[in-house]
Amino acid sequence: METALEEAGASREMPSAQRAILCAGNAPEVSAPAVFSPLPEACEEVPVGALVVSPEGRILGRGRNSPIGSCDPTAHAEITALRRAAEVLGNYRLDGCLLVVTLEPCLMCVGAIVHARIAGVVYGASDLKAGAVVSCLDGFEQPFLNHRVWHMGGICEGACADMLRGFFEERREHTR
Repeated sequence: METALEEAGASREMPSAQRAILCAGNAPEVSAPAVFSPLPEACEEVPVGALVVSPEGRILGRGRNSPIGSCDPTAHAEITALRRAAEVLGNYRLDGCLLVVTLEPCLMCVGAIVHARIAGVVYGASDLKAGAVVSCLDGFEQPFLNHRVWHMGGICEGACADMLRGFFEERREHTR
């Protein structure tokens, strides 16, 4: 994981979870995060990035939000990263893997994370409108689930939230 994280601009001096969030966003540095590589100015996709990391620290899958461009309502960053990791491993069960994402997962993504048997989720910004990890629902704590996922939010929260806020402010300016 060190090599992949360092390639994304994360230094060894940063806490591991912070380095992983930066890698999920392909951020060159903490002070100027970007969820993923630059997109055209006209891009309408909400800038969310995710990655799946193996227990050995290898990045197995990356994803970014693309429901508009792909005409697929399930094309959230988390789902895309899970699909790519499953393809790499040749198995939908991603036992022991970690999902790192810049925004708290929604209910759909929480369900996919449980079904994929992800060990843990680390996320940046909370989603007060649709977050299903803790903000709107304790999705991983439902008694009927047969798999438990640990989770930790708020890693690089300010930087992730600022990026999302900037996206929506710019979008509102263009629609006026």
